[in-house]
Amino acid sequence: MESSARFEMEACGGHDGGRSALPKRDVMLTIFCLFAALTAGAQSMTAHMPITDAEKVADALRAAPNFITDGATILDYPAGKGGEFRVLRQGSSEWTCLPGPTPGSKHDDPGCFDKVFFQFVKDVLAGRPQHVERLGVAFMYTGHTVPGAAGGQFRVGAHIMLVSPHPEDLQGFTRYGWNGTYTIHLPGADQPGQWFLVVPIQAEQ
Repeated sequence: MESSARFEMEACGGHDGGRSALPKRDVMLTIFCLFAALTAGAQSMTAHMPITDAEKVADALRAAPNFITDGATILDYPAGKGGEFRVLRQGSSEWTCLPGPTPGSKHDDPGCFDKVFFQFVKDVLAGRPQHVERLGVAFMYTGHTVPGAAGGQFRVGAHIMLVSPHPEDLQGFTRYGWNGTYTIHLPGADQPGQWFLVVPIQAEQ
C-alpha cells in the first residue's frame, strides 16, 4: 500500500512543487490525487486480522522478544465463553502467546503471558474468580487499545503488564490510559482483584 500511495503521488506530479496559480483543471486533478493518496495511506494503516492458523502463529510471535516466543506455546482463543483454548503450536516453556484480536475487540493485539498471568486471563475470560498465586508477567510488543479516561479509546504502545496477588499494592497508580505507568483491567472486569499494572516501554507510533 505504501508503494501504491507513492505511485499515486508520482503519477499526479507529486514532485513538482514549484507550481503557483494552477488552472481549474489542474486544481481538480490535484484534489483528486490528494484524495487518492490519502485513501491509499488509510488502507495501509488498516490491519489485516489473522485468519488462518499460520497467520495466527505469526501474529502471536510479534507479541514478545524471541527469548520468550521461541519456546512459547501458541494458542487460539476459545470459540465461546468458558471454552477450551486451541493449540496452534506446542511449546517447551511456561510461556503462552495468543494472536489478536482478543475476544470482543476489533484490534489485532497479540500477547504473551507467563503461567500466572495466563491463568489470570483464562479466569477473567471465563468469568471465574481470579486466584493469582504470585507476580505474573505479560508482553504486548505491538501495543493494545484500552478504555480512555474520557470514555473513548486510548492506544498504548509496546508495554509489559504485571498482575499481583496483592491488588491493593496498585492503588497508588493512575488508571485509564494516562501517560506513564498505570493500572487497567481486562474488558468486562470490574472487581478490585482484576486490576493489573501496565508499564509502557515505547510510545505508540
